[in-house]
Amino acid sequence: MSASVIEAKGVNLVFQTGDGPVQALKDVNLSVGKGEFVSFIGPSGCGKTTFLRAIAALEHPTSGILTVNGMTPDEARRKRAYGYVFQAAGLYPWRTIAKNISLPLEIMGFSKEEQVSRVERVLELVELSGFGKKFPWQLSGGMQQRASIARALAFDADILLMDEPFGALDEIVRDRLNEELLKLWNRTGKTICFVTHSIPEAVYLSTKIVVMSPRPGRITDVIDSPLPRERPLDIRDTKAFIDIAHRVREGLRAGHSDE
Repeated sequence: MSASVIEAKGVNLVFQTGDGPVQALKDVNLSVGKGEFVSFIGPSGCGKTTFLRAIAALEHPTSGILTVNGMTPDEARRKRAYGYVFQAAGLYPWRTIAKNISLPLEIMGFSKEEQVSRVERVLELVELSGFGKKFPWQLSGGMQQRASIARALAFDADILLMDEPFGALDEIVRDRLNEELLKLWNRTGKTICFVTHSIPEAVYLSTKIVVMSPRPGRITDVIDSPLPRERPLDIRDTKAFIDIAHRVREGLRAGHSDE
């Protein structure tokens, strides 16, 4: 078994609201191994994004233990252990694609030469070579999202946290980016945590699928995928794929019936 890079033990997270406390996560136990591709799936409001944000130290558990590379999420953030890709590309319209990607490198104090070489490398990784001088508005939605992934990869963190990055894209573009993301994962060996609402997307991309229940967010099933690392899109027509998708669907249904 690969070394654990993210470990959650009895994690609870309660938000204080004007209407009283809201429990977003309840007794979450999970181990994510180095180099795994882990998808989180569940209905809206089940705590998928909250858990991802807790890994990134953007939210803080009320109780339990959560570690990233053996550190607290706050320490891991200071050591730049992860890159974060949001639902929207979040590119600055007044900066070129290259300048958007280099922004975290500027903040971290990398030299101009290092910034240029890293930007060129990640543009190539996401198949956007030659687009560095374009502005975001000159790129399609799918290309903007690839630029956002490039920005998260620029400082070479081992962990990539992705919050529904393809949710707003049409199915054809989404399929293409799913294929490209798998290739990128195979080339880089990153550990990826990926939030999605799509059962086919979760099954296609993941080595492990975490099924979550409606609030309070609990894990109802953790499915280790038997699919090979090399996955053409038509793997979705195979019995193995359909069987995993069925188990995910059953897990989602079971989570609802436990309410």
